[in-house]
Amino acid sequence: MNRVAAVRAWFAFALAAMVCVAAPAAAQDEDSGEPLGEPVAGPGLRDRDFGVLSRQFGLDRRVEMYQWRRSADPVAGQGGYERIWNSAPIDSSQFAPGHVNPTRMPLENRRWWSESATLDGRPLDSEVLRALGEWKVFRPNFSRLPANLSATFQPEGDGLGSSENPLAPQIGDLRVSWRELRLPPLEGKLELRDAAWRLKPEAAAAALNAAPPRPIATVLGEQPRDDRWSWGWLVAGVALAAAVLLWLRARRQKRAA
Repeated sequence: MNRVAAVRAWFAFALAAMVCVAAPAAAQDEDSGEPLGEPVAGPGLRDRDFGVLSRQFGLDRRVEMYQWRRSADPVAGQGGYERIWNSAPIDSSQFAPGHVNPTRMPLENRRWWSESATLDGRPLDSEVLRALGEWKVFRPNFSRLPANLSATFQPEGDGLGSSENPLAPQIGDLRVSWRELRLPPLEGKLELRDAAWRLKPEAAAAALNAAPPRPIATVLGEQPRDDRWSWGWLVAGVALAAAVLLWLRARRQKRAA
């Protein structure tokens, strides 16, 4: 290989090294570009049984029934039993006479999830909703309560109750409440992958462990440094310097000849 070819080879190597370094840097810049917009839940979620509508990312219906259970403190209870609100049937087949519960719940607990949530016009993966979403109690508008249920239920607290006297419920009475799924700020927790917003690995691990990811130590006024970029630019600089030296040597030898 003559000197001209060697110079060209070194220049090509330096250019390739700089491109390899710049590509990840460009991706990093894209990831830390404009702040994310507000996520959009899509069409409202509806509990058709009660005419309840939510425009958030999830809707949860909780049904509780007033029932007997064995008392942990027989002295405080009524003959070893007490009455509580519970979201699942309590088996009373072995209870003493006069402490009989209904065998099933007249209404079931249900949960609905948004299936068309987006962020900045791109789909928001359902894993994001399940991992980061926060359930918040809300009081629905009961103006669309069906006639058959309005004859049984009346507003009670943030939901509905079937008790004639909410202060003195009877065994078998129901109360129904709803929660909405809201999303916290998503900055730094998502990445675009396969044309959809998905959890970053560290955000997924933090959600799984119910603990925030370990922060990266930084110096005030400086950004965290990635040593991969420093080594990459060093290699590119050395290659470019070698190419320039070869070119200058070849030029001097040509003049001397």
